Amino acid sequence: MTDPVLVVNAGSSSLKLSIIAAGSDNPLAATTVESWEGEDVDTVVSFAQGHRIDAVGHRVVHGGALFTAPVVIDDTSREAIASLTSLAPLHQPRALAGIDAVRRALPDRPAIACFDTAFHASIPSAASTYAVPETWREQWGVRRYGFHGLSHRWASRRAAELLQRPVASLAMVTCHLGAGASLCAVDGGSSVDTTMGFTPLEGLVMATRSGTVDPGLVIWLLRNGLSIDEVDDGLEHQGGLLALAGTGDMRELLAARAAGNHAATETFGVYVHRLCREVAGMTSALGRLDALVFTGGIGEHAPEIRAAVGERLAYLGVAIDAAANQSAGADVVISDPGASVATVVVTAHEDVEIATQVRQLLISH
Repeated sequence: MTDPVLVVNAGSSSLKLSIIAAGSDNPLAATTVESWEGEDVDTVVSFAQGHRIDAVGHRVVHGGALFTAPVVIDDTSREAIASLTSLAPLHQPRALAGIDAVRRALPDRPAIACFDTAFHASIPSAASTYAVPETWREQWGVRRYGFHGLSHRWASRRAAELLQRPVASLAMVTCHLGAGASLCAVDGGSSVDTTMGFTPLEGLVMATRSGTVDPGLVIWLLRNGLSIDEVDDGLEHQGGLLALAGTGDMRELLAARAAGNHAATETFGVYVHRLCREVAGMTSALGRLDALVFTGGIGEHAPEIRAAVGERLAYLGVAIDAAANQSAGADVVISDPGASVATVVVTAHEDVEIATQVRQLLISH
């Protein structure tokens, strides 16, 4: 068995490193470099020293249509990953920098790329197809790709374990709620729909991303004097919670709401409204709902959000135990015992999911 695995998660500005042993959800060691420029091989070398590392797993945000499963990184696959940079211009170059840094630091270790989009490759064409001109779809690959797949896959499998039911028997909506946020309809362990689309901008209201807006609004803004860069910045970096409440941090927003701040209260309503609307939409792809799963920083640590969602979605059979919700820690069922839909809180472990995928791929080879 390949053990342990170094997991490399290169974000748009940070680098997270962890060493995951088989059978454990807790890393043997972990570190985060908040500002990483991509050339600092010493960071990887110093972290890896003193630890046995059998293989390396890299989180790559976008696999496009080329990668629907993990892949061994060699010169050919590295170039194919690079060819997808236009689809994720912030994240793809950083992932490539992480790949290159680790290849220089640990050239004799097998390295595997694990893709955030891969879990959503199972989405049927009815859910992935945009009603746009054929040339857009064929020439440029315009379709719903979805993101956060590593988190959604882990959350769905872990929730099934907590419910002591086979994941193949469950229809669930997993809610990855953090600075970036998305939902996934998981049927029998497979993704059948998700809220993010061609880019991570579609769907829920997020920390600084607007989520879904009328595309006609974008055209109107461009025709009325805003530049492409201004519109991009407004939707990606100046939108979301930040635009409505002056902060992209949900903890600050909840504190302001508790203190009676009007903007925070209104923003909370917008956030919950969009979240509940999209959860209901995901259930249409499932035909039923067995479990609602919360994960990510907000999903795990904001009982106010979970309570509001549970109240709004009572008509679906969601009922949350107030005491269990308020005291919820890691990996716990918080639904009322009589609820027809289970509600579960799962600690996000993309690193464990990546390590698992690395082991499975290397064993199969």
